[in-house]
Amino acid sequence: MVGELRYREFRVPLGPGLHAYPDELIRQRVGHDGHPEYQIRWLILRRSDDGDEGSTQVDCKAEHILLWMSNDEIYANCHKMLGEDGQVIGPSQESDGEAGALDKSVLGEMETDVKSLIQRALRQLEECVGAIPPAPLLHTVHVLSAYASIEPLTGVFKDPRVQDLLMHMLSSPDYQMRWSAGRMIQALASHDAGTRTEILLSLSQQEAIEKHLDFDSRCALLALFAQATLSEHPMSFEGIQLPQVPGRLLFSLVKRYLHATSLLDQLNDSTAEAGAPNNSAPEELIGERSRLELEFSMAMGSLISELVQAMRWDRASSRQGSLARPACSIFQPHLADSGLGLPVAQAQPTFRRSRRYRPRSEFASGNTYALYVRDTLQPGMRVRMLDDYEEISAGDEGEFRQSNSGVPPVQVLWESTGRTYWVHWHMLEILGFEEDIENVVAGDEYQGAMSSGALGVALPSWRWKPMTELYAVPYALPEDEDAEESEHLTQAEWWELLFFIKKLDVPDHQEVIQILQENLDGEILDDELLAELAVPMELAQDLLLALPQRLDDSALRDLLNCHVYRKYGPEALAGQLAYPPLLEAQQDALLLQAQGQPQESDDAARAEAKEPKTQCSTTPLQHLVEGYGPAGKILLDLERALSSEGAQASEVKPLLLQLQRQPQPFLMLMQSLDMPASNRALHLTALRILMQLVDFPEALLLPWHEAMDACMACLRSPNADREVLQELILFLHRLASASRDYAVVLNQLGARDAISKALEKHLGKLELAQELRDMVFKCEKHAHLYRKLTTNILGGCIQMVLGQIEDHRRTHQPINIPFFDVFLRYLCQGSSVEVKEDKCWEKVEVSSNPHRASRLTDRNPKTYWESNGSAGSHAITLRMRQGILVRQLTLLVASEDSSYMPARVVVFGGDSTNSLNTELTSVNVMPAASRVILLENLNRFWPVIQIRIKRCQQGGINTRIRGVEVLGPKPTFWPVFREQLCRHTRLFYMVRAQAWSQDISEDRRNLLHLSSRLNGALRQEQDFADRFLPDEEAAQALGKTCWEALVSPLVQNITSPDEAGISPLGWLLDQYLECREAAHNPQSRAAAFSSRVRRLTHLLVHVEPCEAPPPVVATPRPSRNRSHDWSSLATRGLPSSIMRNLTRCWRAVVEEQVNKFLTSYWQDDDFVPRYCEHFHKLQKSSSELFGPRAAFLLALQNGCAGALLRLPFLKAAHVSEQFSRHIDQRIQGSRMGGARGMEMLAQLQRCLETVLVFSGLEIATTFEHYYQHYMADRLLGVGPSWLEGAVLEQIGPCFPNRLPQQMLQTLNTSEELQHQFHVYQLQRLDQALLKLDNTEKKIQVGHKASGQKNEKEEEKEAGVEAAAEVVEKEEEEEEENENEDLYYEGAMPEVSVLVLSPSCWPISSISHLLSPRTCLPSYLRGTLNRYSNFYNKSQSHPGLERGLQRRLQWTWLGRAELQFGDQTLHVSTVQMWLLLYLNDLKAVSVQRLLELSGLSPDVLNPAIGPLTSSRGPLDLQEQKDAPGGVLKIRDDSEEPRPRRGNVWLIPPKTYLKAEDEEGQNLEKRRNLLNCLIVRVLKAHGDEGLHIDQLVCLVLEAWQKGPCPPRDLVSSLGQGSTCSSTDVLSCILHLLGKGTVRRHDDRPQVLSYAVPVTVMEPHTESLNPGSSGPNPPLTFHTLQIRSRGVPYASCTATQTFSTFR
Repeated sequence: MVGELRYREFRVPLGPGLHAYPDELIRQRVGHDGHPEYQIRWLILRRSDDGDEGSTQVDCKAEHILLWMSNDEIYANCHKMLGEDGQVIGPSQESDGEAGALDKSVLGEMETDVKSLIQRALRQLEECVGAIPPAPLLHTVHVLSAYASIEPLTGVFKDPRVQDLLMHMLSSPDYQMRWSAGRMIQALASHDAGTRTEILLSLSQQEAIEKHLDFDSRCALLALFAQATLSEHPMSFEGIQLPQVPGRLLFSLVKRYLHATSLLDQLNDSTAEAGAPNNSAPEELIGERSRLELEFSMAMGSLISELVQAMRWDRASSRQGSLARPACSIFQPHLADSGLGLPVAQAQPTFRRSRRYRPRSEFASGNTYALYVRDTLQPGMRVRMLDDYEEISAGDEGEFRQSNSGVPPVQVLWESTGRTYWVHWHMLEILGFEEDIENVVAGDEYQGAMSSGALGVALPSWRWKPMTELYAVPYALPEDEDAEESEHLTQAEWWELLFFIKKLDVPDHQEVIQILQENLDGEILDDELLAELAVPMELAQDLLLALPQRLDDSALRDLLNCHVYRKYGPEALAGQLAYPPLLEAQQDALLLQAQGQPQESDDAARAEAKEPKTQCSTTPLQHLVEGYGPAGKILLDLERALSSEGAQASEVKPLLLQLQRQPQPFLMLMQSLDMPASNRALHLTALRILMQLVDFPEALLLPWHEAMDACMACLRSPNADREVLQELILFLHRLASASRDYAVVLNQLGARDAISKALEKHLGKLELAQELRDMVFKCEKHAHLYRKLTTNILGGCIQMVLGQIEDHRRTHQPINIPFFDVFLRYLCQGSSVEVKEDKCWEKVEVSSNPHRASRLTDRNPKTYWESNGSAGSHAITLRMRQGILVRQLTLLVASEDSSYMPARVVVFGGDSTNSLNTELTSVNVMPAASRVILLENLNRFWPVIQIRIKRCQQGGINTRIRGVEVLGPKPTFWPVFREQLCRHTRLFYMVRAQAWSQDISEDRRNLLHLSSRLNGALRQEQDFADRFLPDEEAAQALGKTCWEALVSPLVQNITSPDEAGISPLGWLLDQYLECREAAHNPQSRAAAFSSRVRRLTHLLVHVEPCEAPPPVVATPRPSRNRSHDWSSLATRGLPSSIMRNLTRCWRAVVEEQVNKFLTSYWQDDDFVPRYCEHFHKLQKSSSELFGPRAAFLLALQNGCAGALLRLPFLKAAHVSEQFSRHIDQRIQGSRMGGARGMEMLAQLQRCLETVLVFSGLEIATTFEHYYQHYMADRLLGVGPSWLEGAVLEQIGPCFPNRLPQQMLQTLNTSEELQHQFHVYQLQRLDQALLKLDNTEKKIQVGHKASGQKNEKEEEKEAGVEAAAEVVEKEEEEEEENENEDLYYEGAMPEVSVLVLSPSCWPISSISHLLSPRTCLPSYLRGTLNRYSNFYNKSQSHPGLERGLQRRLQWTWLGRAELQFGDQTLHVSTVQMWLLLYLNDLKAVSVQRLLELSGLSPDVLNPAIGPLTSSRGPLDLQEQKDAPGGVLKIRDDSEEPRPRRGNVWLIPPKTYLKAEDEEGQNLEKRRNLLNCLIVRVLKAHGDEGLHIDQLVCLVLEAWQKGPCPPRDLVSSLGQGSTCSSTDVLSCILHLLGKGTVRRHDDRPQVLSYAVPVTVMEPHTESLNPGSSGPNPPLTFHTLQIRSRGVPYASCTATQTFSTFR
């Protein structure tokens, strides 16, 4: 199933070593669909990485996820929550049970005591006059705290008087009184989360609570809140620098947070009450819920707004996150060339083009464009290559350097090569300088000349576009939108706008409501109607124009950043979102307009400000505020008011109010302290102003904490002036004394250590420095509390946001919370931001020569660090910054360093230098490498990373490293939020997948609804990502998690077979194939059913990239440094679990379908055409269901192969023979040409596509056996053709021994030998003529010779002649045999000899030996004898390699053409001999022919049949004294025959039968090999054998014996010899049967698995009595052609003349 079911409980995997476990049912409610929903707490379990059964599991009680679940999901996932009747057990009421344990009378008495104690405490508190509370009051409070710890009495303490009592106690100046109040609150809050939240909320909502609470009281409440929320939302932000939030803002955040959580609880409780019996009217409940939803949305919007300001996200953001993310699928991996791939055709690529300069397409000719480029181009401009030219490719960009009069004339520094290269003018496109270049989306109108090679894929033309409609995203189809709704704001947009309306003051609020009423027919709007209002877009735009002037600074900043303003705001702002500086300037203008502060006597002030400039020099403060306009003038006015004597409060307070509304000038003043120490005058001026500001209570409301970093930078500066440092310490002391919150902030910033160092430097002569340090030190506990509170609030907000996302998924209701996208934008910020080099590491250490370590980070490739030590001891240690996850670690080397260059590098990680025991990677460095990537995308933070150089090139000792580059992500909130988002998403969808799987397992027909379910879920996630997720990485993380959690488990479940071996998806696909024919009618139910199935399969394979054919591109040049082709990596990579399960299921369906077909039709005569048609239908179905994906086509072939493997051997042999026969018939039929021949070719092609399945199967051996026989008959009977080679080229892998290919090769060799034989004959003729000339010359010379030779010389010559007579006699016999046809007076026939090798030709079983001396006429024997001599001499040629001498034997195989009158008879060699024999005889008996030829009747009778047919020239007459009859030439007068043309009389082909003795002998050989394999493996036990060694041992056992019986030897002949391919085929068969198994760790090693009974045939020696192997035989057949005019007999009897 989806997860792990252990102890009847379901465990959901959330990540490596993490599992979620259902622990407790928290509450119950009624969902939007009216069905009950239950909130379940899922605990997070951590398991060790080994995953063993006995591994320890730790229940992390602090880590949990709250998830609302339906009845079906509870039933499928949480068995512990079900009762005996299968119903969900409701939440436990433990408090009721405990209350029932107390007696009612006792409980009543205790309640009376509590009420009296409350009255007494209030009376004593009123009587308390002094600062020290009386002892009786403390005792009363102590007793109340004891009663508060009893849970049944919690209701009594909800009395409002208790809250008044606590408020007075918390605001008391006495510490003991405040401590007693805290004890009582802790006792009340110790019962449950609801009570704790209620108490904290009631206290925080008291009017003017902040005025009554001092620092200690507020910290007491904050500590209580921190303790209460610590276990609710445990979340770690380790490594993330959280801002310093003072206690005042923290307390405000706490109030906002408590208010939001209480409303959320009320929402859940209201839905629970709706399902209770005797509830109120549905209209009232719906109205109450709508009211709560609106209040909750407004509360969450306020919380997010204030949290964003407290975290200072609104000031640190660059507003780049507000830009819309491009709409594309979040479930498909986005590749570099996704814009060209079919599956992600929605992605539009972007390119760079110039805003100023003209492209080449605007010019009429290339020369005109070249002149334009030459006249326009300037040095430093960016250019792009338009055409491929030598080393530069189209699309490459570079910088123009210079030009001259050479060819080519333009020099450009190209980025792709890193060096300059000269090109021509017309090849360049001018981009201009950087400010002239823009990034645009490629559209149809772009007709640039950049070739497709620059994009990485060769497209047919620029007008070609992918057919995106065929491969559209299944779920991304937009739903039909109501025209009326499209003209109005959505509810989420209206509520976001309503949030700002509610922020207005009462007069402005009434004015806006009046505007709404006037535009909506004067309807009176109350709060309920206001929430459900349908606001037109025009009215919304009017409101957005009116709101900025009525909002304060904080609300206005929120308005400018919200979604509704960006969408419907003024075009002057909304249209400029792509330019953040302009937007910020307009925002500042609006903020200044919204201040409404009158500018009195502006002209006089300007004149007064200008006059000093002419008289004296500019002050440091004036120099600071230059360029800030009215905002900077506030600081000048503030300085003037503070420096003047008299009543300055009236002048300062209005300026402070302005700074509260617009704090930028104040922050600028404080940040001036971070300037260099040379600005001493400015520092002193700023400190003097700040010192005086602290005395005003209104100044404490300024954001001092936001610029406290500048104060710390000045305090830590080593060059700080002593006077400036003294003034700074005095200022910080006064600020911390005025508000201890800022002492806490200083503690968080590390002020204690900075002050201590300053005291040491100045020998303790700093006034109030010691006191300030002590004050900061005392706030250590509060600083820890503030950090914990900030973490808890942020974690709680993230959890509430995740809860809203979950509700959005469950209810399909829109998220109506204002600023929801803003909060997610800031949480996802930094997901694509990277940090480089020194921002990632703190320190770089080396093992030797530390003075050269800086060269590793100087970014200069010419410098290097060289080690000094023994080989393998060199290391580079990186001490990483906290929280940095390395995205890429690269080592820079140089091949020119030779033996100093590293060869093997190992990277280790650890928490310290003493614990570097975790090997992260090991890399072998190639000698030509320059950049070596060591680490990529680490998912864990390693404080210390060490690079160890284990080996150098060429055995070098020391090493040289040119540099180290580190790339890592910023320590932002994105990793934390991603982990939480992915956890919640994975848990939600895996639980849902389990429920859907349970539903499908109960009824397979529910699988038809899975497409719509998945479609809705995926479309919802896609819409959510498009609306709320600003970053591509965040959207991809969500899409990947959703797909893995929902689709992957579902696919795993629906493809898992049940007890019957059938999976639900397999059943569905089988039904699809069954009703495929009926689905052609679009009105039928079968068409609707098929459509649902196709939509489901298309959706399931949506993520997997479609394998496109490899693009036809030019061969890449080795010198180019191209980027990686990630699409090819994705295609070559291992398939995902979804694809693996789907292809496995499809393979099983195909295997079952093909098995049914084979079982039913394997014996039919038209089996092969029907099988090909069936295979073609399966191919079309695969394309319909899964698209053009190679994985499913491969699964189709594997399914067909699996069905063939299930056939018994004889049935499989019959199938292979039928295919061989069908191919043979189609090849012969294609020779006839015409339409019929083309039809035969089409049938042949379809059959060949089907036959490819045989490749790699055991059936391929028998298929090759039969194909070899039929191919031999075709080649010898009809002759070779181009089609034979084409067929073998397509189905060559189906022949494991490659015998058919070798047969064609031998034909080519024979043709070559025939050419050599022709040259040999010409040479012999030339030698004979030369010998004849020499003899004539000797005779003439002998007659002229005179004189007598002496007797000795005559005797010597006689001896020589006697010695030569023996040689001449042998040569004369050889020449007599060769010259038998020299005296033949007729036309000499043309004879062609085919040399056939028995190793590949099936000659031994189909041929008989031919004796040319007895069976052929003399004019044929001479040619054959000369060929035999030629072949023997070629075998003994000294230039050839010596081996076994080949013997030549002539066979009856072959064909001939004979002239018989006006007819050309095409006959076989046997028929030729028979007809030529009748030239000398009028008649001959069949018995006589058998005796002369030595042939068997099985060979001769098929040859006689065509000759005696109606088209043949002979008659067969039966005679008593002649068994078999007498043959004679047919008389023309007896039966008229055609007189002219070609007559084909070659005997018809006889096809083999697998059921005959030959097929049985093949099975016997297979069984014998199986027996030998098992015997050999048994002898080697469990250790097994390597497959190569096993093949050798089996072949050796086959040669030595025991061997097959004699009948097997006689039937197979030389075919009984076994080859390695036969052994491998049998091994595959035994592996499929389970008799042999592979070793898991070594798959090349085989061993015996289970005992299987193998019938061993009776065996005996293959060659009995033989002492050694027989020499190889080479069989020859011949082709005979005539030369000259056909020979005709002079008699009236027709004779046969051989001319071929």
